[in-house]
Amino acid sequence: MMRSNFKANNSMVLEVLTEEQCQMILSAAMEILERTGVVYHYDEALEILDEAGCWVDGNRVRIPTKLVEKALRTVPSRVTLYNSRTKEPALRLEGSNAYFGTGSDTPHFIDPYTQERIKASEETVRMATKVIDALPNLDFVMSLGIVQDVPQPIYDRYQFRAQVLNTSKPIVTTATDVDGYGDIIKMCEIVAGGEEELRQRPFMTLYAEPISPLQHDNDASTKLVLAGKKSLPVVYTPCIMAGGTVPATLAGAMANGLAESLSGLVLNQQTNEGNPFIMGGVFTIMDMETTIFSYGAPEFHLMQAALADMAHFLQIPMFGTCGCTDSKVVDEQAAIEDALSILITAQSGANLNHDVGYIEHGNTGSLENLAICDDLIGIARRVVKGIEVNEETLALDVIDEIGPGGHFLAHEHTMENFKKETWYPDLLQRKRYGEWQKDGKKTLTERANEKVIDILENYEPEPLSDEVVQKLNEVVQKAEESLDL
Repeated sequence: MMRSNFKANNSMVLEVLTEEQCQMILSAAMEILERTGVVYHYDEALEILDEAGCWVDGNRVRIPTKLVEKALRTVPSRVTLYNSRTKEPALRLEGSNAYFGTGSDTPHFIDPYTQERIKASEETVRMATKVIDALPNLDFVMSLGIVQDVPQPIYDRYQFRAQVLNTSKPIVTTATDVDGYGDIIKMCEIVAGGEEELRQRPFMTLYAEPISPLQHDNDASTKLVLAGKKSLPVVYTPCIMAGGTVPATLAGAMANGLAESLSGLVLNQQTNEGNPFIMGGVFTIMDMETTIFSYGAPEFHLMQAALADMAHFLQIPMFGTCGCTDSKVVDEQAAIEDALSILITAQSGANLNHDVGYIEHGNTGSLENLAICDDLIGIARRVVKGIEVNEETLALDVIDEIGPGGHFLAHEHTMENFKKETWYPDLLQRKRYGEWQKDGKKTLTERANEKVIDILENYEPEPLSDEVVQKLNEVVQKAEESLDL
């Protein structure tokens, strides 16, 4: 078979913005930083930026375009996160590599045993982490809850301990403040085997965010600086509401949100040139009827895909959002919104995609929704993989051999290829009606609940050594003692 000027389109990708549109949004963000400026509530950040050549007026900082351009040159285009047990690379955040994981700070949690909406706790984080570790299409861990049954000033230490004890997958962590972040770094160094070992093979990245519009509070700024000083990766993610905290026009919202990301990037790179940095955001609308931060709006999907276009344009790893819903329960609405966001995010090529398992517009975590999304991610990955067209896959010799009226079921070519070409579900149902009826006529949510319970009662994550566990407990105990508990 002869080919000339052959163009292959092997994968199914989505691009919302052209390069020209990306440049327009970038130019607008740079103008915002130079003309309007941003606020930093941290003296060391102000000193760093003043020395770098920014215009500093009190807490208001105007950032010259040349400093943004310098930061864009020095920031790495790839960030690698590792398995905490094997020390092998787990996630290569670059290009269009798409990975999926949960979100963090939901105050509520659906108890898988009672289906009651309860407060998130250390135990619910342990449960969620165990399920995430077991599900094959979930690649990293966030807590899927704010631990509320421990002293709140140091809840992040308990939360991180519950995660690192129950997964070997990379962890995206939050921290109450810079002291909490410091303790989490200590815990990571214990697991990794030392400070340099963690720096060389990080299995944790911090999640922090500015306050829209155009503000970096003390907590976010101190964490950005500490991440730079420690040479550890950091996710810095604006959470904007079009019409509320940023302009109602999506282009204006994108420019405002990007300006917040870039001003965080400049501070981080001025602290440590070349520090690993992951941009992104949860960009959506304020629903004017309910005032909620909507995870199901079509504008949410559009802006998440557009943000991935911007990240690819800037060659910075991207923190995306998907697998989440505004529905209060795991129902048809949840399935629709989950599926749309997962497919669009996978096709857009965002790298580190969080909030999988959220329901109730980010207020509640659901393990059943998480298990269903695991199947949906499998579908999305198969769709994005596309169709490979070559002499082997065209199978002309096989077609000729079988001929009219034959069948391919027992042919060696089928045996060699059907598993490679075809995706098979775990929870989604393909049985005939009689088989489904015989199995109890279970709904998708019921099957998801059974899977979750089975994992909780039978799956065991790879443990850490007793010595490491004791040292982790000592970090938590020291934090407790600082509160005179």
